[in-house]
Amino acid sequence: MDKDLRMYINRELSWLMFNDRVLDEAYDKERKIFTRLKFLAITASNLDEFFMVRVAGIKQQLAAKYTKKDISGRTPEEQLRAIEIETHQMMKKMYSCLNKSLLPELALDKIHFKKIEQLNERQRLFVDDFFDEYCFPSLTPLAVDVGRPFPLLQNKSINIAVILNGDTDNELFGVVQVPSVLPRFIDIHSEENGYEFIFLEDIILGHLNKLFDGYKIIDSLVFRITRDADLDINEDEAEDLLIQIEKNIKRRRWGAPVRLEIQKKAGKNIKKILQKRLEISDEEIYELSGHLDLSSWFDFIINKKMVHLLDEMPVPQKSVDFIEEEDIFEAIRNKDRMLHLPYESFDKVLEFIDLAVKDPQVLAIKQTLYRVSKNSPIIDKLIQAAENGKQVTVVVELKARFDEANNIIWARKLEKAGCHVVYGFPNLKIHCKALLVVRKEEDGIRRYVHLSTGNYNEFTARIYEDIGLFTCKNEICKDISNLFNVITGFTRHKQYNKIFAAPADLRSGFEYFINREIKNAQSGKKAYMIIKINSLVDKQIINKLYEASEAGVHVELMIRGICCLVPGIQGVSDNITVRSIVGTFLEHSRIYYFYNNDNPEIYLSSADWMERNLDRRIEVLFPVEESSLKERITGILDIELADTEKTRIQQNDGTYKKMDRRGKEAIEAQKVLHEKAINDLKK
Repeated sequence: MDKDLRMYINRELSWLMFNDRVLDEAYDKERKIFTRLKFLAITASNLDEFFMVRVAGIKQQLAAKYTKKDISGRTPEEQLRAIEIETHQMMKKMYSCLNKSLLPELALDKIHFKKIEQLNERQRLFVDDFFDEYCFPSLTPLAVDVGRPFPLLQNKSINIAVILNGDTDNELFGVVQVPSVLPRFIDIHSEENGYEFIFLEDIILGHLNKLFDGYKIIDSLVFRITRDADLDINEDEAEDLLIQIEKNIKRRRWGAPVRLEIQKKAGKNIKKILQKRLEISDEEIYELSGHLDLSSWFDFIINKKMVHLLDEMPVPQKSVDFIEEEDIFEAIRNKDRMLHLPYESFDKVLEFIDLAVKDPQVLAIKQTLYRVSKNSPIIDKLIQAAENGKQVTVVVELKARFDEANNIIWARKLEKAGCHVVYGFPNLKIHCKALLVVRKEEDGIRRYVHLSTGNYNEFTARIYEDIGLFTCKNEICKDISNLFNVITGFTRHKQYNKIFAAPADLRSGFEYFINREIKNAQSGKKAYMIIKINSLVDKQIINKLYEASEAGVHVELMIRGICCLVPGIQGVSDNITVRSIVGTFLEHSRIYYFYNNDNPEIYLSSADWMERNLDRRIEVLFPVEESSLKERITGILDIELADTEKTRIQQNDGTYKKMDRRGKEAIEAQKVLHEKAINDLKK
């Protein structure tokens, strides 16, 4: 095998291995059944996005006759073939999990799913009435013939293809789109047998004769199309980025098909018609042994009658750093403060913004927004600040994938209230998470800053693990002021005092820290790095880590998702360990720990080690300088490194294996960290 093929793992295949680790959580019998269904739905939702963006991107490369090999040495065509093999296996495993593990478990809890032919007389009457009252008025049967072309069906919609016979022997073809405005799971009320449900499309299938009155139904098939949904925007030609993105979002529903899902045992004729009409290959067809769209189980598990079947999420605690601190500004003046989500509550960030809005001494507020919730309280607070006469500048990243529409709504609302709104930066996504408050105090103007590894989103703050830092240290605050000036104006980059920022000097900053560990190792000193990130893809960084390993630097990588580095290659990566934790919370913080000859330096960031973060985004790497906070973060890393329950270790063939627990204490890091947050608060 070519050396490069052994040295690097394909990005897409590595991501699929990550999604397989998520699927493993659906098999975990220690979890309640609805929680397991949730992980199945997450796996399916992840895979949908993977097809819409990553697979679609590779297909675009093929269409453009692009043949350049990726980091692992594969051409786009070779990547696509490998992906199709893996995704077929993954979807088979997902349905095996549902049919052989989850549905039988639901049956034990007296939750059943019926077909039309299994209904008793009372249920059949109920379903007939439901179809007549709700389904029939919502449905539009579409004939496909010479004068009526195959309909342009929406991305991820569930549809029914129908073959009919009329007055002649000629077969006719039609399509019915299952309406998304109606619930997918219909409760058919079975007091004696627990809970019984029927899928919406099964009701429609059982009543197709009413939709195609006068025709004989020969065959029918439920299918689902996944389309290319990645936005292609030429920012140089877009005079108004907001309008351009708004137009492209609408096109997202109608991109080229990249996957066709159908229920198994489909008739050859109906399958052939669909394949021809959608211009899709055999490899892009997924015949599945169950109801399509496993992500719809998200809708089922919110059933209020059965909340006892869903594991309770751990309750975020009050921030230990702000206990007995009545004045947030005074607390931050005294020392830097830290917030560890979701173990601690996001409320302290909202309190900080609220105080800045209401405090008459606050002159200006500047904030970056990448992904905010649909009913974000932060937006209302910023609007109130502008109405209070404060200078409010909001950087809304319109190119945040699949959040573009939401961000456009907020951008317009903020503008109307008088906020200065910046729609991102030409050809660069603004991914850093920064909040700057300028306050007039007795001794002059003082700046307060909040920096974070995660988004200003109170919903994801309950399920994403992230770290935020509050500081008013002059050098860091000055750096963030300069960064906002770079984003909003024509300021050219200058050397920052404390932070590193992409695309200017973030890459060189990381190389400096790694090179320092290499020099220490070469001098016979202890050299050590702990890196906790979401993804490692960048080839230059990987090669630098290989160089560090060869020099004797011990490298601990905690990477939740994609890892293109291969650990354990003799003479190359012997000193590198790669582990991944997939658990109740989404591991999202990026922590960079450098031993630095027993004088550790710790940095936090929203940036992963990917080319896009280092070269094509505006990112910030910021230091943790307070000794108490450095100790706290070191403690977090120690707990995660000690995890034996949810950790998988990457092998040198790219696969992952669970920790060997023999002789080890059972430790689940996320549970330990939650218990620690409770105990620290009690102390």
